[in-house]
Amino acid sequence: MTVLRVILLITFSALMIWLWSPMFNASETNKKSDDEPLAKPDYVATALEQTTYSENGLLNYHVTADKMELYQDLGFSHFAKPIFTLYNGEQNWQISALEATLYENNTLILEGDVLAKNLTPDAMISTINADNVRVEIKQKLMKSEHPVIITGPSLKITGKGLHADLQKQLIELINHTKTIYYDQ
Repeated sequence: MTVLRVILLITFSALMIWLWSPMFNASETNKKSDDEPLAKPDYVATALEQTTYSENGLLNYHVTADKMELYQDLGFSHFAKPIFTLYNGEQNWQISALEATLYENNTLILEGDVLAKNLTPDAMISTINADNVRVEIKQKLMKSEHPVIITGPSLKITGKGLHADLQKQLIELINHTKTIYYDQ
């Protein structure tokens, strides 16, 4: 009986080692997959310059970027150091950031040192600074829930949260903090 027990013990041990061996090798597999990106872009463009028009043929926006990666299946494009110029008749804005993501529904998310410049001469508001901004390109809306600084030739306004309708030329701070007026 002891020989039978030894054979049974060896068979059981071999079976357990075989079943548990993937668990011991899982850390090596995970290390390899951590280095790989979650998705690979369909194509990459460097020194990008692109102009987009609306359905009725009017200039919609122009973008330049150091790098652009298109993820067709995921439905977005990622930009490094982009500069978007949004056209709206006489009221045009140029928005730059460290990075941006443009989704298929024309929603643009800009992140890192976002600077929106009003290209209209003699406008009351000349720049908007924020860390993150969301732009609805078709509706010409700019939104942020983060701290913002609005500057003009004779004023500086700080606050948290922004809702700007670029078509109506209406800018609203959600939580106003401070306004400073300068003499000209």
